[in-house]
Amino acid sequence: MSILSITFHTTENKIQEWDLYLENELHQMVENLMDVDRYILSEVYSEMLNEGKNTNLFLWFDNDELRNQFMESELVNIEERIAQEFGEEVMVFPTFLNPKKKRF
Repeated sequence: MSILSITFHTTENKIQEWDLYLENELHQMVENLMDVDRYILSEVYSEMLNEGKNTNLFLWFDNDELRNQFMESELVNIEERIAQEFGEEVMVFPTFLNPKKKRF
């Protein structure tokens, strides 16, 4: 199992636009991903976040190879679409999670 966590940070002045994009465009992109069977798309609440808003996408892959393929193709496409729509107002931060122990 391989997990990828992608955080999308939206500046304060684009939150309403991002929320609409999240509900319509991003959610549909995630639903159409071929090698992703399981995901969690979440709003992130934190007392430490004073500016803007964070959204997180957790993606589960069967193996590291599928996760790496996603990084090289699908994530690039997602980042390009977001950049076209929002420019630098939405930043994308992918993080590899490599489970050491797990219980589901």
